[in-house]
Amino acid sequence: MSYFDSIRTFVRVYELGSMSAAGRDLRISPAVTSARIAQLEEHLGVRLFQRTTRSLNPTEQGESFYRGAIEILEAVENAEAQIVDMTENLKGSLFVAAPLGVGRRLIAPAVPDFLSEYPEVSVRLRLTDRKVDLTTEGLDLAFFLGQPEDSNLRIRKIADVERILCAAPAYVARRGMPASGQEILSQGHECLNLRFPGAAEFQWRLMTNGGAERFAVTGRYESDDGDVLTDWALAGEGIVMKPIFEVSEHLKSGALVPVAVETPPAPVQMACLFTHRRRQDPKTRLFMDFIIDRIGATVRDAAEG
Repeated sequence: MSYFDSIRTFVRVYELGSMSAAGRDLRISPAVTSARIAQLEEHLGVRLFQRTTRSLNPTEQGESFYRGAIEILEAVENAEAQIVDMTENLKGSLFVAAPLGVGRRLIAPAVPDFLSEYPEVSVRLRLTDRKVDLTTEGLDLAFFLGQPEDSNLRIRKIADVERILCAAPAYVARRGMPASGQEILSQGHECLNLRFPGAAEFQWRLMTNGGAERFAVTGRYESDDGDVLTDWALAGEGIVMKPIFEVSEHLKSGALVPVAVETPPAPVQMACLFTHRRRQDPKTRLFMDFIIDRIGATVRDAAEG
């Protein structure tokens, strides 16, 4: 197992970019971490990392070995999962993050059913529309909409989520019905923007005859809570871009109506983000499978609407 342990240590050093951080993550000393990497480099006959006093960067050989190492760990984890009686031995806490709309409407309603099947498991659900850091925040997995920035984490795609631009009939009566993203800008419409501290300038990615284009929309209303934007839209304060599943009931009732239908929003990826280490935990894997089955059905039903 020593060679396998060295591979696992290499993967965590690569992902975290630090010997000390990998050691803490694996609960081994910095000396053991360094020794395992040195033994692996000696065995392979190459340097896997370029080390300086301030940085640790993978070499070309290290990049290549990482891809193969991940496949090795995945194969072992899958083999272990097949011989573990997961249904009787699941226990402990799962730390999960999700955007507010996704968490409230899709994940939270399914958690009681999951926990009823696995009574020794607890779920700690954190809802936020800001980006989260799995490593520093101690999360097992995070559901998200969009594209994550950290390529060292694992992504499991759930669905492409259809979105819509909509507003209250009162807003349309007062300000007019824009036919496209171009008219939203040229007519100076009030756009309700989701933004959190540190976010880049806000843009809407809309589908035009020339393909997807970004529109630098503006407005006086901003929030880091997507449900607040929906409330403002219902109150007639402006145009909001939302996943259809979040506003489907309002669209059916007529409380919100589609706008700028000539340039609908581009679909957004819904996926689950998790670390390699967490994927060894059977309850994390089962929770992902359970929730993804529920989410997929709900998202498809909303889109077909």
